[in-house]
Formats: sequence, structure tokens, C-alpha cells
Amino acid sequence: MAANSFVDEEILKKVPRWRNYLSAKLGFRNHWYPIRFSRDVPENQVVKAKLLGESILLKRINGKVFAIRDRCIHRGVRFSEKIECYTEGTITCWYHGFTYKWDTGALCDVIASPGNPVIGKKKVTTYPVEEAKGLVFVFVGDEGFDVPPLRHDVPPNFLDDDMYYQGFIYDVKANWRIGIENAFDSLHVYIHRESPLIPNTQRSLPLGHRAGTRDKVVVEDPDGPKGIRSGEFVEGSAGGSHVQPLYVGQVEGRDVVWGTKMHSSPEEAAKKRATGECAYLPCVFRIDNFPFFGGCQYEWSVPVTEDTHLFIGLLGKRCHSDEERHQFDHEFWHRWKPVSLEGFNNQDIMAREAAQKFYGKDSNWLEEVLVADDMGMVTWRELCHKHARGIQTPEHLD
Repeated sequence: MAANSFVDEEILKKVPRWRNYLSAKLGFRNHWYPIRFSRDVPENQVVKAKLLGESILLKRINGKVFAIRDRCIHRGVRFSEKIECYTEGTITCWYHGFTYKWDTGALCDVIASPGNPVIGKKKVTTYPVEEAKGLVFVFVGDEGFDVPPLRHDVPPNFLDDDMYYQGFIYDVKANWRIGIENAFDSLHVYIHRESPLIPNTQRSLPLGHRAGTRDKVVVEDPDGPKGIRSGEFVEGSAGGSHVQPLYVGQVEGRDVVWGTKMHSSPEEAAKKRATGECAYLPCVFRIDNFPFFGGCQYEWSVPVTEDTHLFIGLLGKRCHSDEERHQFDHEFWHRWKPVSLEGFNNQDIMAREAAQKFYGKDSNWLEEVLVADDMGMVTWRELCHKHARGIQTPEHLD
């Protein structure tokens, strides 16, 4: 790593198989990230955002969203201190009148110095933007980098024509890596034992499992996203040939805590167990048939600063008519957002922020004591080390 790495070189040397991941406090460059919902970027309004530590401004002009860095190249002040947009396609710095094109970033005028020879020769950084499925995606990358298609940075089937989504964004006081690892931590189901989602959906929820773990399959499609997905349950070291859900927890031989085991028909029980998980670069997790059979939940852990990220929770369903989409809208806002994104995932947010107190110290990543059930996290770290297209470092920051 370069001398300006966030993490001490001596610490990085101890994790050679995932050092790039440990270095990526602010995420990976040269990737697409969702940053806002389309509904949150109205026509002709300037919207502030922060991504990978970089302050960004968004503006929708004639239906298309543009993104520029929130920093004038002249004296380095932020445009957002006092927004001035005298024409639809430009933004002017309030300090000296340096004016830039939203689409190209080109310096087109200096109000306080008309005809200045620097005009047309300099530009402010702009970012590629794509909108898909109600989200605004921004690409933070190196100059001259060949921008990949969006489908390389989202899970398979996310962009399918009949997939319809609703979602919400939460600010989380934890590093993005804590967020994505929480999502597919196979033992963290324990924290959800009292979630209102469980009785609401009549879903059985164990405290954990006995005698086995779910293997992870690495996905390295050369013309697609890179990630891991859940494989088959395999025998663990605790003995026994079958993985069994654990509904009663013991301490010193005494029953002390209970999971939820719903009694339903074999068919309904099979549906509620038919979940599958996957995680793809740069920072998205998906769980299928959750929170309802036939649906899926996406969780982006988008890097903002070293110790904050956006939790972008998205619920998806295949809809084939306006009537089905309207019905799902109603279900999302009146049922799934309160009981799933809030009643269930707020417990995840609490866990992420608690874990940040430990993992916020770089050397503590070497102090964790992982078990066999945590190998999915290690596989994820190694995959990111291998396939990330770049690391955000201090030289890129404001």
C-alpha cells in the first residue's frame, strides 16, 4: 500500500489475503454506488450528498441527474455554502463567480473577471450518473478509467424489467464494512428473536443452529458482478450429520431464551425456510423470499465517512401491472417498512453501531475471534481484496 494508507502498514502485513479490504475504510473506487432515491432529487433542485468521503452535489436537469464535486477549483470553497445557479445548466461559486457546466464540469465564466484566460481550460470534477429502479447511482472513479456497466455492480436479476422496488435510506454511525458483514453474519439471527416481523409474518425464527454451517459459493463472472452466495448446508465440527435449527438456548444447562417456532402446514413452512443470501461488490447484500415469499430484500452499505454509512434498504417484487405496483406500494409503506426495515433492521443498525466501537480501532480487526460459522465473512473479505477496482485513499478526499 501507499504511504498515505488509512491503516498502518504493519497491521496490513498481518492480513495478506484481505489487506485491500482492511485498507478500504472509505470503500472502493471505480464502482457504482446508490446515493439517493430518484424521488429525492426533484427537477432543478440541488441536493447535497457525500460518497466515499467526497462531497457531491446532484441536480436533475430536464429529467437527467448530474453530479459534480462540491468544491470550487479556484479557492476550494464549497458551492453548497450558498447555492447560486443563474442558468439551468450551470452552477456559480458564490465567492468569486467561477461558473461551471453541470454536464461536463467545464469552467465557462468568471463573473468577477469576464474573459479571464482560464475560462475553458479548467474544470471541476464530475461523476457518471445512472438511474435504475428508482435509485440514483453515482460512479466515483479515477480519471480515464473505463466505466463498467451498472449490471457489473448490482446482484443478478436486480435490473429485470418486471422487478419493482420500494425502499428507504437510514444513516448509520458505523463503517460500511461493519454494515455489509452484519448482513450475512450467519449467527446474528439471535438479535432478531423479539422482532415484530416474526409474529407479523408467522415466520419461524431460530436462535441459531446445531452442527453445521452454510458454505459460500464464490461468483466471479468475467462479464458480471463479483460476489458470494449461500451454498448448501455442510456438516460442521460439532458432530452430527444434519443442521438443525436451534429454538431453545441454554446457559450452564438451563433453558434461558427461546426462539419462535410457528406451526404451519409443511408447504407453508417450506416457503418460509426457502431463503437464500448473496453479497456483491461493492457493498450490496440480497436475501431472497424475505420478508415474504416471492419477495427479496436488498441492503446497500454505502460508505460515507470512515465511521458512517448509508443503509439503503430496498424490497423488491415481480409486478406486471400498475395495479400490482400500487398494491405493493401500499404494503411497503403500511406494513413492510414499519415491521421489516424498522422493526427488524433497526436491530441490525443497533448492532452495527455497537460493533463500530470495537472495529473503529484498526488493530482490533486482528483481535476478533471468528468461528466456523463466520467463514462467509472471511470469504467476502478475500473476494473484495481480489476483485475491488481501487481503494479510496486520503489523497482523494476534500
